[in-house]
Amino acid sequence: MHEPNRTITTPANHYGDPIHRPRPVESHTVLLPQGIPPGVDWVTLPNGIRTLAYTHPHPAPLPEAEGVRESIPRWAKTTALLAPTLGGGIAAAGFGISYAAPGVLAMAEALWATVALIAVGALVPLLLRATRRAGGRGAGPVQHITQNISASGMFGRASGTFNNR
Repeated sequence: MHEPNRTITTPANHYGDPIHRPRPVESHTVLLPQGIPPGVDWVTLPNGIRTLAYTHPHPAPLPEAEGVRESIPRWAKTTALLAPTLGGGIAAAGFGISYAAPGVLAMAEALWATVALIAVGALVPLLLRATRRAGGRGAGPVQHITQNISASGMFGRASGTFNNR
């Protein structure tokens, strides 16, 4: 007898799904560190297995932000440069005055002596005149001098006479 043709199907599990059989084991290719493409790196999974996986590239560290550099005004630079100079000049002046103080005091005394000498030099002739008048000879005659000048026209020649009495 002849049996009817039967179709062979994959055996099913008790849920009715076909059973998948494992593929035959193939030889693994060895990947050297130089052959790892960019963006792929070794990672350790939570269960401890190390494997290659795509990773996010680590961002390059950003340079430290330097704030916006504003130009410094010229007057501020000049003031900043002059401040120590001015302070140093004042300090040097104070130092010099402290050393010069004895000489300055001596010059002040000499100046007062000079003022006194000039005052005496101006008073001496007045005192001598006063004593001569009060002396025994008496005062001399007082002389009056008059001068008469006349000229005619804008460019005329001037002429004059002295009267001595």
